[in-house]
Formats: sequence, C-alpha cells, structure tokens
Amino acid sequence: MNKTKIAITLDQRTVKCIDRLVREEVFPSRSQVIQEAVEEKLQRMERSRLAKECAKLDPAFEKAMAEEGMSEELVQIIEGLNEIMGN
Repeated sequence: MNKTKIAITLDQRTVKCIDRLVREEVFPSRSQVIQEAVEEKLQRMERSRLAKECAKLDPAFEKAMAEEGMSEELVQIIEGLNEIMGN
C-alpha cells in the first residue's frame, strides 16, 4: 500500500504516551502508533455509521420484504418443478 507522509501537531501528553508505547516496544515507531490509532478510529466511525443506518430500517417492513422475496422464489421453484414433471 502506498503511504503518504504528513505532519501533525499533538499535545505533549499524547506524545509522551506514544513515546512510552514505543519505548515499551508495544509499537516499533511513533508513526506506527499513530497510523494504527487513525485506522482503528476510522473503522469505528464506519461501523457506527452503518449501525445508525441500520437503526433507520423498519424491522417489520424488512421482514415482509424478505418473506415476499422468499415467496416469489418458492413460486418459481414450484413452477419449475411442475414443468419438469409435466404438470
């Protein structure tokens, strides 16, 4: 994956925490700490967005739509079987 170098400004407390993680060999570098933190945050935001969108769905309507779709498929299967059996 291509990477792009950027400059960021962090408060001193955050930098101390990052440096401690690197010193304790939890991460190999400051860059890796920040990269993983940003990726994790973006993933959480995406899951949150998906959850919010799912919350907008009407469960009764979605169930009815699924059952309707299944009913149509079942009718097609039965019609296909009837054709094969000559009915």
